[in-house]
Amino acid sequence: MEFFCYHRDRPGSTTLREKLLEDHWSYMDGYARELIARGPTFAADGETPTGSVHIVDLPDPAAARAFAFDEPNYQAGAYRDVLLRRWRNTLGRTMWDFPGGATGGNRYLVIGLGAGLDAALDTPPDRDDELIAYGPLLSDDDTTWVGTAALVLAPDQDTARAVLAPDRYAGIEVHDWEFGGRR
Repeated sequence: MEFFCYHRDRPGSTTLREKLLEDHWSYMDGYARELIARGPTFAADGETPTGSVHIVDLPDPAAARAFAFDEPNYQAGAYRDVLLRRWRNTLGRTMWDFPGGATGGNRYLVIGLGAGLDAALDTPPDRDDELIAYGPLLSDDDTTWVGTAALVLAPDQDTARAVLAPDRYAGIEVHDWEFGGRR
C-alpha cells in the first residue's frame, strides 16, 4: 500500500530541524527500499524549510502512521501537523526513475484537495517529462478519493498548479520542493 505523508513545519523550527538532520536521514535510511519519493519543501526565499514530503510503500495504515509519527522531527515537535493519506502511484515509478533527473529546473509539490470523485478518474495529464510523481489521495480503506498529490518539474508555480484541473478541487496548494536524501 502506498502512502503520501507531508509533515508541515512548525514556524520557527528550522534550528531544531537542522539539529536533527542526521537523525531524520538515519530514520529514512531504514525505509530506503520503501520510499517512492522524498524531499523538503521551502518558503518563497528558497532556503527556509516549510515541510517534508515522503511517499512510501508500507504494508498497512498502521505501519504508515508509525512511519509518520515515529519520525524524529515529529517526535521533537518540529512539525505542526501531518497530512497522511493512502496514495496510488499512477506513474508506477520512483522519483529516482524520473527521466528528468534530480537536478536542474524548478520542482514543486502540488496538492489538490476535493471530494466526491471516483479515483479512477484521477489520471495524470500527458506531461511525462514534467511529472516526477503523481497519484490520487485516498481514504484509508482505498475507496474514497479525497484529492491528488504530484511532484512536478515546471518553470514556475503557475505552470506546476496547471497540472491539476482547478474545477475538480476545493483548493490547490503549490510548494517549492527538491529531491531529498543524502547528498
